[in-house]
Amino acid sequence: MQLFLVLVCFLAACAAQKPHPCVSPSLLSGQFSVSTQNEQLWAFARFLYDALGQRIRLQEFGFYQNKTFTYDTLLLYREGVVYEINNSEKKCMKRPLRADFHPMEVPKNASLLGQVVVGSSSAPGQGLLVNTWTGEFPANAPYLFTVTEFGCIPVSTTFKTQPFGWMVTSFFNNVIGISDPNELNPPSFCQDAEEEEEPVNFVSLLQMKSVQAQVNHSPHP
Repeated sequence: MQLFLVLVCFLAACAAQKPHPCVSPSLLSGQFSVSTQNEQLWAFARFLYDALGQRIRLQEFGFYQNKTFTYDTLLLYREGVVYEINNSEKKCMKRPLRADFHPMEVPKNASLLGQVVVGSSSAPGQGLLVNTWTGEFPANAPYLFTVTEFGCIPVSTTFKTQPFGWMVTSFFNNVIGISDPNELNPPSFCQDAEEEEEPVNFVSLLQMKSVQAQVNHSPHP
């Protein structure tokens, strides 16, 4: 009986604690979807995230203005390089990466918007306790970031970009760790990668692939 009372008090104390900004696991894999305010872009991606090595792999399929596009991209932030990988043709495109690595985390200056249960709190296993945070990036761009209370696993992000307006990313099937670390290294055929001088970041990559989708689906004379 005493052990039961101690456990109840411990759980009550944990529930009473105010959520604090947190950092997501350093190694994470899963999937996410992206949609935009102007309704012109929707994408679905498998991702690998390595905060220790500052590497991200994205294998994405999407629609832009009702045109489809796909891409497989490896972002190496320490090297300042992006590889666009075409496994079927064993080809690579190498571009400079114009961005700093930002780990998946709730910024320390973020404000707690609220804590809710996604699903149901009627019985164990029916709901997920999440915290939603809000703030502004350095360029006065507002954001919303929702993570799980336990583990700081990303659930969704919302922030403003140009030219898409508000961009919403929803994460799912997240797993801590990476089953095949080799996927975060450039394939051997990328040693002879064609190099482009135009630097890119995540948003400009989406724009570039969106434009390519339009070109590839446009009628040719």
